This record gives sequence, C-alpha cells and structure tokens, in this order.
Amino acid sequence: MTPDPASSPTVQDVLQRLQDADVAFLRLQFTDILGQTKNVEVPRTQFAKALGGDVTFDGSAVEGFTRVEESDMLLSPDLSTFLIYPQFSREETGGGRVARLICDVTLPGGEPFAGDPRRVLRTQLERAQERGFEMYVGTEPEFFLFERTAGGLGTTVTHDKAGYFDLAPIDRGERIRREIAGRLVEMGFEIEAAHHEVAPGQHEIDFRYAPALETADRIATFKFVVKRVALEHGLLASFLPKPMPGVSGSGMHCHLSLFRDGQNAFDDPDGEHGLSDTARQFIAGLLAHAEGMTAVTNPLVNSYKRLVPGFEAPVNIAWSTSNRSALVRIPAKRGNSTRAELRLADPSCNPYLALAVMLAAGLDGIEQGLEPPPAIARNIFKMTVREKRHHRIKDLPSDLREAVDELEKDEVLRAALGEHVMDRYLTAKRAEWREYSSAVHAWELDRYLDLV
Repeated sequence: MTPDPASSPTVQDVLQRLQDADVAFLRLQFTDILGQTKNVEVPRTQFAKALGGDVTFDGSAVEGFTRVEESDMLLSPDLSTFLIYPQFSREETGGGRVARLICDVTLPGGEPFAGDPRRVLRTQLERAQERGFEMYVGTEPEFFLFERTAGGLGTTVTHDKAGYFDLAPIDRGERIRREIAGRLVEMGFEIEAAHHEVAPGQHEIDFRYAPALETADRIATFKFVVKRVALEHGLLASFLPKPMPGVSGSGMHCHLSLFRDGQNAFDDPDGEHGLSDTARQFIAGLLAHAEGMTAVTNPLVNSYKRLVPGFEAPVNIAWSTSNRSALVRIPAKRGNSTRAELRLADPSCNPYLALAVMLAAGLDGIEQGLEPPPAIARNIFKMTVREKRHHRIKDLPSDLREAVDELEKDEVLRAALGEHVMDRYLTAKRAEWREYSSAVHAWELDRYLDLV
C-alpha cells in the first residue's frame, strides 16, 4: 500500500533525525530483478539532494534493469522506510553512524520504472486496494551459520550440531541469534520468536506480520543484518535453500491474509473450516498458479534440492487445515489471525516479486470465483500415486527449467510481473539453467568416472 502521507515523515523530519543522531552516511537502497540488494551511499553533504530524489545511478550496470543507451535512473526515497542502523564496526563506517532509506527506481522524468521489483509489488497492492483489500504477510525465514576458513572464505562446516529447539551449549548459535534479534529490535522490528531449526547450524527468526510492502522491505533488511552480525562473529550466514545434502533445507513460509475495513476477510465462523468464501477463493488461486509461481518463489537451481520428499518441504499442490505436508496450510487460529500459510518460498527469492505473484494468484482466485479441491487431512508424503490422482493432487515443478516454462505459460503471473521484468527474468533464469546443465559436477565424477 502507498504510505499514508499523514503518518510519513517529511524531508525536514528526516534531515533533523539525521543531524540529531550524528549520521555520517545515508544508504539509498533498492533491489534488482534477481533479488540482490543494492545501494548508493552518500555522505552528509549530499543528504538534502538524496532526500529530494536527485541521486542518479547507472541502471545498465544492474542485473535486468536497462540497456546502455537508456541507463540513467533516479532513486526516489520512500521516507517512511527511514531507519538508522545499529552501530556495527566503527572501522567500517568511517567513524559515524549509517542510516538507510529504501527507494523506488524512477526514470529521469520521474515516471516509475517498470523493471523496479518494488513497483511490481505496489501495482498488485493497488489492485487489491481497488477491491477493498489490504494484504498482510508474516514470514519465517531460515538460514544456516557456517564456519569460515582462516582466510575468511565460507565453508559448509556448520557452527554447531544441534537440532530443532535445542538449547546451549549444544546450540552454539544462541548468542548470535540474540544479537541479531537485538539489532533488529533497535531498528523497529517486532521479533516474535527465534530458535534453532531442524538441521545442524540452521536457525529461524520470525518477525511480526505487517502490510506486504513493509514485510518485503523488512526481509531485505533482515538478510543484511543476519549476514552482518554473522560476519562480526567470523561466520558465514547463508540463505541458500539447500547448502548440504541429507538435511532439511531453508524455507521462508509466508502467512498471508487479506483485511477489509480493519477486519480479516478470511475469517467466517459459519464457513467450512471457519473460512470465508474470499479465503477459499484465494487459496484456490494459490493452487491454480503454484506451478508458475514456483519459478519466482524458488528462483535458484539449488531451490529444487529442497523441494524433495522427506524433509518437510512441499512437493505437491494441495491444501490442508492440519498437516504440514501440504503446499498451503491453514493454522488453527481464527478471527483476525485467520491466514493461509504458503510453505513454498525459500529465502533466496526476491521478496517483492514473490509477494507480488502470491497476491496476483490469490486475487485471480477471488476474481474468477475459483473453488479449491477438498482439503487434505492425510500425510500426502505417504499417499500412493493413485491416491494423489484421486484427490487431484499435482506435483510442483521438479527443477528450475520446468518452473520457468510454467511461469512463461501463466498469463496472470505474466501480467503481474509486467513484460519488462518477465522477459528479463526468464532470460536470466534460462541462462542459469544452461550454465548448470553444461557444468560437470562432482557427483557425476564420483558416480561414473571409474564405472564407464
């Protein structure tokens, strides 16, 4: 949603806060199509210029943005995103504090840039707003902590050997999680839980649900803070979905709900499972577009090493009010806590594009009046192929190539992403798949070199 002008700070407000906090540098942050966070940093002498949206950058140097002949881009700061980073290492900040503003990318004339992922999400939120809805999202991002070599390079040697909900001293990440949570709280996050996850070295920190655009902004900030704190402890924090074989991968479950006039539009005490028609149609939309959506929510070759049976990640397109083997699960709470938990995404995704396609899929379900198949109460992982066919349960794409092909065919998601983002995203992902397919991997050598 567009920030409320009455509640957003003014340029003068932000300038005063920069001065009061003795901020030396201001980061103008944005995200490229592939989800990499970028920034242009300016010193205090340029604060007024930056807040006026007059800082340019070369868009041709950013993945998926523009051609060289149309490269000039402007950064238009969203003043509602202003925050001051906690004091990390003074040596790296040049002796002063650092603040940040998340920016929308615009053309030199001030028009929105079609390739800006934040703009893509804004467009879908405006569609929802036209129908009286506001989407709220809560996320559960997971990550691994790994040791670094003496030279500072990352490894896949885990920081501990602990498991689900373990305590110190087995859980050696407890102190780091607390520090991460503390830094995030300083920045205005409301942390709901933090704990060790299933795999050795794997962790989860959950923050409170918020409007979708704010949540996407927070995901980008969260990943930076996690990596920065880990670095201070000599560790590597990785959001790679499946960095090690034989253990659970890292997901980013998204709890989705629509509100109308301050009330949860998914809740209906008289509806089946306590769900409204809006909720059921939204769920049906998620299921209908799941195959194409996967290319955005699970964007890496490595993402599909997580989406395999046996590790709690979804592999089938179904929904449930109870078990966690389904793609979409409805947690037990009702009232304003009624929500659909989409268990598909992993933390490598571009949060703006991922939430945009989720919302587009759900809105299509509402607009088309789609009806989901019956909810599945059984553990889908234990069903036979015949049983899954009987329940109309389809499989998710098994690799990135298949997912990208499904995305290209999905007209609803194509419209949501826009031609600029869609074309460049497909090009980038197909290039990634070709590079992966032509590489010779260690597994092939171990399996075949002496055999054939």
